[in-house]
Amino acid sequence: MDSSLTLARLVEARLRADILHGVHRPGAKLRLEALRERYGVGASPLREALAALAAEGLVQRLDQRGFRVAGADQAALADLVETRCLAETAALRAAIARGDAAWEERVLVAHHRLARASRSLEADAFVPNPAWDALHRDFHLALLEPCGAPSLLAFCADLHDRSTRFRNLSNSLAYPQRDVAAEHAALCEVTLARRAEDAAALLEKHYRHTANVLGDALEQKTAVESDAG
Repeated sequence: MDSSLTLARLVEARLRADILHGVHRPGAKLRLEALRERYGVGASPLREALAALAAEGLVQRLDQRGFRVAGADQAALADLVETRCLAETAALRAAIARGDAAWEERVLVAHHRLARASRSLEADAFVPNPAWDALHRDFHLALLEPCGAPSLLAFCADLHDRSTRFRNLSNSLAYPQRDVAAEHAALCEVTLARRAEDAAALLEKHYRHTANVLGDALEQKTAVESDAG
């Protein structure tokens, strides 16, 4: 593989992670000189990485003016949640129909590890816990793993990553407002009981509840920024 292409993929992964975790804020201009210094790469692999992220929708290309981080607003959130509900409930139904005993064990282990982790590194204020984020991703993808459609599973993984950006943008205002651990436990239970329709309904409820919490937080965030401005 060409070394410049490999470098572009490496910086793409780092840049994607930074966008998802709020290092680069929504709407922020992505200036090449600053990015070159941060990631230690030249302009060519950096432009390739930005173009790839633009194709994903995380970055917007500006006509003759470079790139910026895609915005994060109510419309984008609503579209993301609706897409997740349609795609992931279908994948979950298929996974329940196809999953074997080894899959059940993987789901149990993923849930156990997630349940032992804390969403926040502090009790009184939200401080993102990267370990919880990773375990949360593992659990949700484990539920869908045997769906039989690798492309659908990859799409669901991408949707999960995009939702991480919204969570990390708003959790400082929305935490804590719900018992997420109980929601995950219930979802795990009905999935392993092979109650496909109940599991799909719980997953959709889980995502729509998240959307309501995040939507309220985005409104608060916008109001705070307007007052500060």
